[in-house]
Amino acid sequence: MAAPMRTCKHFIETFFKPNLSKSVNVQFIRKYKTGELKKFYKNARIVQNQGWFEVNLDQRKLRSPSGKLFQVPSEPLALAIATEWNSQKDTIKRQNMHLTTLSNTVMDNPMQRSREDIIRGVLHFLETDTILYQVELNSTTSLMPPEIPEKTNEVISRKVNSLNDWALVGFQYGVENLKSIILMLGITDKLLTVEKAVQLARLETVYQTKTWGNVEWHHDVDIYQLQSQVAAAALFVHWCSNDMAATHKTTYSNQT
Repeated sequence: MAAPMRTCKHFIETFFKPNLSKSVNVQFIRKYKTGELKKFYKNARIVQNQGWFEVNLDQRKLRSPSGKLFQVPSEPLALAIATEWNSQKDTIKRQNMHLTTLSNTVMDNPMQRSREDIIRGVLHFLETDTILYQVELNSTTSLMPPEIPEKTNEVISRKVNSLNDWALVGFQYGVENLKSIILMLGITDKLLTVEKAVQLARLETVYQTKTWGNVEWHHDVDIYQLQSQVAAAALFVHWCSNDMAATHKTTYSNQT
């Protein structure tokens, strides 16, 4: 278990200032062995620091997985992230902390993607988007995606390019979960609710379910999970947009 113990120790040292007591380290390692991460703090709160907002767990400053000081550009986002941490019970369930994860992605850029890489990946979903919107999209019965008119590409590219680096990561997360750039644009432009977008994104799944059947409880869990992920993406985009967040010059191109 030497490797897992080193991994757990790295988690402690990078997420928080490395002045934790030995007893806390031992507690983390013991819980890591059992596949659990026990809640080790009582309260999460935010503090402002030079235009950025940080999250403190008791007296410890939260850090990203790579060891960077955890900072987000808007107060509403920081408050929501603190709520994620305060909502944890006995065990920290990081897989449900979407806003924290999105913020870590922006700060650490673990996949080393440039801004251009992200935009290119997002626009790729337009080629296979099955939703009709107020743009010119051609239908097809072929297995090959239809050709997207140049004007449509320009309009949507301009919209995506208008997002700052933080909002862009949230937008990408929503697109990847919905498998549709059109639906995510509908949400961010306040033309669709999250619930309606998820319903439209699952039309094929619903059809397959009616045809072949499905486990009912699993069907419901899948919907709620998708709604949670997309809602987090939409809020992240909104709270990180230029009119909500402080304007910062740090970009993905500077981080890579």
